[in-house]
Order: sequence, then structure tokens, then C-alpha cells
Amino acid sequence: MKEFIIRILVSAIAVWACAGFFQWIAPSSGVHLTNYGTAIWAALAIGFMNAIVKPILTVLTLPITVLTLGLFLLVINALMFYWAGSLINGFGTGGLMMSFIFSLVYSTVLTFLDSLFGVKRD
Repeated sequence: MKEFIIRILVSAIAVWACAGFFQWIAPSSGVHLTNYGTAIWAALAIGFMNAIVKPILTVLTLPITVLTLGLFLLVINALMFYWAGSLINGFGTGGLMMSFIFSLVYSTVLTFLDSLFGVKRD
């Protein structure tokens, strides 16, 4: 249970850092986050979608994923962020294109934070 809480908190830090980065670099991008509590809820929603919804979508879109040599998985990842932004009040990633860019930056930041805090993800 302790590892789960640490993973969620590190994910929330990554959401908070990425949202702050986009609000600083491009205030009109549509990315917004009201507070750190909202970042925790967004991290939980993203984690839930990555655990439950993403595998189902991956299986359903397997032909197009094979055709694009796996690049369609990036689109599925962007959809997870877009839907999380739609579900959580106080968190938004703009449109689908901004969700795509946000997901790339989030993955990079999360990888760095995981190595910094020694978080192991399965």
C-alpha cells in the first residue's frame, strides 16, 4: 500500500509540474490545474485509465497499431489524458493535440521523477 501511495504522489507531482510548465510556456494552451489536490485526483484518473481502459483500447485497435508500427499507442495515451481532463474538475489538457504533447512531456517528467525517488513501476 505504501508503494501505491508513493507512486500516486510522484505521478501527481509530474502532473503538477507539467501543468505548471504549460501554463508558464503557453498560457493559452488550454492546460490548467487548480491545485495540488486536483493533481492527485488527475493522477488517480490517469492511473485508472492506464490500468483498465488502455488495455481494452489496445486490443480493440490492434490492427491499426500493427499498421502504424505501434505509433497509434501514442494516440491512445493522448486519449487517456484527454478523458482524464474531461472527468476531473480543475484539470484540463486542452484539445487532443495538447493532450498528445502533454502526455509526451508527462512521460518524460515521470521517468525522471521515478528515477529520482526510486519508484519501481510494473
